[in-house]
Amino acid sequence: MSTKDLILAIDNGTQSLKALVFDLEGNMLARHRVPFQPYFSDNPGWAEQHPEVFWRALCTACRELWKGGVIAKERIAGVSLTTQRATVINLDKSGKPLRPAILWLDQRKTYGLPPLTGPWGVLFKVTRLEPTIEYFRREAEANWIRTHQPDIWRNTNKYLLLSGYLNYRLTGDYVDSIGSQVGYIPFEYRKLDWAATWDWKWKCLGLEPDMLPRIMPVGSTLGTITREASQESGIPEGLPVIAAAADKACEVIGSGSMDPSIGCISYGTTATVNVTSKKYKEAVMLLPAYPAAIPDYFTIEVQIMRGYWMVSWFKEEFGHPEIEMAAKQGLEVEQLFDRLVDDVPPGSMGLMLQPFWTPGLKLPGPEAKGAVIGFGDVHTRAYLYRAILEGLAYALREGKERIEKKTGIPITTLRVSGGGSQSRNAMQATADIFGLSTAKPHLYETSGLGAAIDASVGLKLHRSFEDAVKAMTHVGQVYEPRPEFHKLYDALYRDVYKKMYKRLRPLYLRIREITGYPR
Repeated sequence: MSTKDLILAIDNGTQSLKALVFDLEGNMLARHRVPFQPYFSDNPGWAEQHPEVFWRALCTACRELWKGGVIAKERIAGVSLTTQRATVINLDKSGKPLRPAILWLDQRKTYGLPPLTGPWGVLFKVTRLEPTIEYFRREAEANWIRTHQPDIWRNTNKYLLLSGYLNYRLTGDYVDSIGSQVGYIPFEYRKLDWAATWDWKWKCLGLEPDMLPRIMPVGSTLGTITREASQESGIPEGLPVIAAAADKACEVIGSGSMDPSIGCISYGTTATVNVTSKKYKEAVMLLPAYPAAIPDYFTIEVQIMRGYWMVSWFKEEFGHPEIEMAAKQGLEVEQLFDRLVDDVPPGSMGLMLQPFWTPGLKLPGPEAKGAVIGFGDVHTRAYLYRAILEGLAYALREGKERIEKKTGIPITTLRVSGGGSQSRNAMQATADIFGLSTAKPHLYETSGLGAAIDASVGLKLHRSFEDAVKAMTHVGQVYEPRPEFHKLYDALYRDVYKKMYKRLRPLYLRIREITGYPR
């Protein structure tokens, strides 16, 4: 009889889905990745995908794992799932999607909603919170569907995040993890539960409690693999499905961060700096701390939307020589970009970039735009690329300082995951800009590893989350800050970067008045 000592983790990202098998020491024994088009856009700013694309990718990735007999199915003890955040799916009474999923990248907004009336409306007016509440209402996908596709909304039986949809396909039950609840939904982040029935969020979104799934703590058994799911995916029928968390939360514990002194940077499509905290703290007022991948913990987070997306933007706009060369040499384009900036000095000879390509509610404000200042005749596209890497690190250092101010606990070391962690120049610049020892985890797949850690505890293969993180995460390559360059970066950060937004904000506002962009 085979020992059940391996975990299958499924990681559904923005551009691909990965099926990963880990042992209890955090070694990745098998991996299969299925890429897909991230989204399609029927209108400018829209980002949608058919839910079946995600499910078919899951089934294909899992079936491919078993080929060749490298992994014996009999050794798989359980399954856990982590997904991109804030992607929503409407299902009818038979569990079929009524429309494409609206992804977290979608930029549509709902204008002209009737004012919020009653006691909540009065309270928000008196407390001057109306602009914040109206931002929430405009951004919520549920309000757009209710307003522009009322027939679909009337036929919506369940309104799920992507995690809830895939858990439903795996288990046959409308159930999801508390750790996955991130989005414009009636969730009370401080209490880690659905909002009370009298809460203003229900009225703002037009949702009813029975439209949402049951939610269970991280590490709980959500259900078991159904016969239908097993036939389609090859995952053994009856295997337990263990609640994990959203991708960013799983990245944090998969990088080894379990307390506020270890900062976790993710250089992904959205760049973030996070810490795990037992206490609920908002790094930016009214922007919640999200559920952690540990029960009753929170991830305190600052986001830079379209963070490492700027590398893709650079590639499309300025990287055609590297694209052609990479195709000829069989390399990743990003490897050639790293070589491109090898001769660019730290600080980019004063070329400074503020990476606010996408505006926000508070940080930055809704009027924000990206900015590049300090151009001179010495600057080439290589300098611009380095300025992108440095600008992201500056923005995340500012986020790190906000988190420290809220927690009162200094961040003393950094762990870096996501696509940017593969760039030695990005890693060294991060160490130099923060002035902190900066390490890569021992493997790249930190989100999947975090989900496997959750499963290992839920299955009682590790006694506690502390034990699991200690056993399954390890520090990889470490980059130490170089004092002379930290001094240079510190001066640029304090005397230039931190003053840019305040100085430019009036101009951003005027640009918006003149052009109407961003609306």
